[in-house]
Amino acid sequence: MSASSTIPADVQARIARLFVYPIKSCAGIEMPEVLLTETGLDLDRAWMVVDSEGEFVTQREEPRLALIQPAFKRGGTELQLRAPGMLALHLLVDAVEASTRVRVWNDVVPAYDMGDIAAQWFTDFLGLNAQGLPRADAPQYRLVRFDPEHRRLSSLQWTGGVEAPNQFSDGYPVLVLGQSALAGLNERLQAQGHAPVDIRRFRPNIVLEGLEAHDEDRVGPLQFATAGGLAVLTPVKPCPRCPIPNIDPDTARSSPEVSDTLQGYRQDARVNGAVTFGMNTIVSAGVDTVLRVGQTVSANYRFD
Repeated sequence: MSASSTIPADVQARIARLFVYPIKSCAGIEMPEVLLTETGLDLDRAWMVVDSEGEFVTQREEPRLALIQPAFKRGGTELQLRAPGMLALHLLVDAVEASTRVRVWNDVVPAYDMGDIAAQWFTDFLGLNAQGLPRADAPQYRLVRFDPEHRRLSSLQWTGGVEAPNQFSDGYPVLVLGQSALAGLNERLQAQGHAPVDIRRFRPNIVLEGLEAHDEDRVGPLQFATAGGLAVLTPVKPCPRCPIPNIDPDTARSSPEVSDTLQGYRQDARVNGAVTFGMNTIVSAGVDTVLRVGQTVSANYRFD
């Protein structure tokens, strides 16, 4: 019996796009295929920018993080970073410097500092204002890498007691979003006279096509037919949305129409009325399999 013939058939979809975000809150890398690991997609949110106190920094505080474009080079052994007005920064994927401790949300975790050159690069770029001039009050920043020996777990309340490790994500290994959800949002935006927005604003790892709008909210385990067998991602928590989707990933400028529009129809009782868009999932099976664009995905509706 083939892997695909064992998949439930309530919902059928396919992987349309795959994104990895090596550095938390910086731009993502669109991939044709990616290794699935226990903590999510390989090297997703493996690095993070922190301030001088070791506190994590995101587009909420520094929208210009959106303009930093990472790329894997030299067969995946090097992470190259580019940003407007900056020389490229080249980092060896497996090289780190001093150990440290940093905070991401409520978790204090061990990490590795990426050194003074990387720190100066981020400090210089993020210290510029919208006109490209230095800010007098610019903070000092550093780049750190997650310690892979540490297990930072997703909320056991939402995972039903299942231990689901992740790295520097907001709390869960993989974010899944359906293309139809974005299409519905864009219809509403255009009806109000606004331009449509790109799915990059929502920073999904996996974009599915073939779902009805927001089916990702309503299904149980997502089963991916990979060459290595079934990979299973279990949706556990709707993704509450902060103001980051208001930030244009090409300009780092923020405007409120995305959040304002979502507020009108995406308040979710499961998270006390917060606006949600996409589903956080955990890895239930298929560690070390490869997810590829075009792979089939199936699931059953939940009735809980």
